[in-house]
Amino acid sequence: MKKFLIGLLVGLAVIPIVAAIYLKFGNPPVAVTDPAFPFEKQIVHVPLHARIDREMPKTVPIEPSATNLEAGAHIYRQECAACHGLNGLPSDIGPHMYPRAPQLWHPHGKGVIGVSDDPPGETYWKVANGIRLTGMPAFAKILNETQMWQVSLLLANADKPLPPTVMDLMRRPLDLDPQTPAADPVSSK
Repeated sequence: MKKFLIGLLVGLAVIPIVAAIYLKFGNPPVAVTDPAFPFEKQIVHVPLHARIDREMPKTVPIEPSATNLEAGAHIYRQECAACHGLNGLPSDIGPHMYPRAPQLWHPHGKGVIGVSDDPPGETYWKVANGIRLTGMPAFAKILNETQMWQVSLLLANADKPLPPTVMDLMRRPLDLDPQTPAADPVSSK
């Protein structure tokens, strides 16, 4: 029994030592272009979805009115479109992130567009809290609660007919946005 316990303790001590050596001198996947660790998606998604299910708001405090949807479209263009794309205009950045940033105006499945099949409270949670190690920032200190709900409702209704002003905003390239300042030309010296 004594040999077994010593062997068990040595075995348990070897595991973190080998892991530390691998992380220090090995070639773990740290670049966006590297393949994922085995079971990485399962390890990350299970606790993420459990936490979202537990903490997401169950009721929506504002209506998906034309005013709220249009406000959400303006916020989306300013804060989200660079990574998540626009209607018919996918992002140049999002597909090169790890994990890839979902294109929230791209249809998939049975008429689903982006996250329109998710409850608005789930999208709100993701907007407010961000998602660690994905590039998705937390907007809780950038946007107010109403603004986060406006974006969440916009995305929840992306598979439904939206007011023409909203669709115009979602189809207009970012470089044609009158609210976006023109980029300074790069001068060559």
